[in-house]
Amino acid sequence: MSETPPFVAEYEALFAEGGVPSGDPSSVRFVALDCETTGLNPKTDRLVSIGAMGVVGGEIRLDDSFEALVKVRYNSAAVTVHGVTREAASAGLDEAEAMEALVEYLGAAVIVGHHIRHDLETITAALDRQWGARLLNPSLDVMGLALLLEQDGAFEGEPPIRDFSLDALCARFGVKPYGRHTASGDAFLTAQVFLRLLKAAARSGRGTMAGLLEVYSAPSEEA
Repeated sequence: MSETPPFVAEYEALFAEGGVPSGDPSSVRFVALDCETTGLNPKTDRLVSIGAMGVVGGEIRLDDSFEALVKVRYNSAAVTVHGVTREAASAGLDEAEAMEALVEYLGAAVIVGHHIRHDLETITAALDRQWGARLLNPSLDVMGLALLLEQDGAFEGEPPIRDFSLDALCARFGVKPYGRHTASGDAFLTAQVFLRLLKAAARSGRGTMAGLLEVYSAPSEEA
């Protein structure tokens, strides 16, 4: 583990008072984020690529984006499925370089993703390996938000949500799924889905940060 660099302390200071924004979402910087990894175990698998895109004031900010390819020692099928060649995988950023760049890009943003837990845990594992640090940003999952809005009655008259894939969310909200299975492509798709959900949330009375950040819990079945 390397000595803790100043940028980690600066990042942690952003969350000294909790770091969870409140009030009007239009004034909050969201970052739609997606990671491609070598597998599904955050502790043993590694990041392959990271893509992110800012969403501010109800707009996707193309000038507020992030992309990093992380050096991978070997090209497994899990790497090549993301379109990463052997040469690109070996020429990427070292994990420490990628993590520093990502943390400085994120700042205090609210992270948005699809099934985002795996991404967050994999990034935290990388930060822990490098400096004993962890990811502190608040986050929300577009799948969970969609299910909350369904519970609220925001999609009355539409079929119930039964397919939890990003492709299904894109189809439901009229987002053309270009660039799938790349980190930047999936981040852009997630940002577009999130904008649709923000509008639905505002219409259904879930237009505050507290409402957006509520964690979805499936209703218990009646005995």
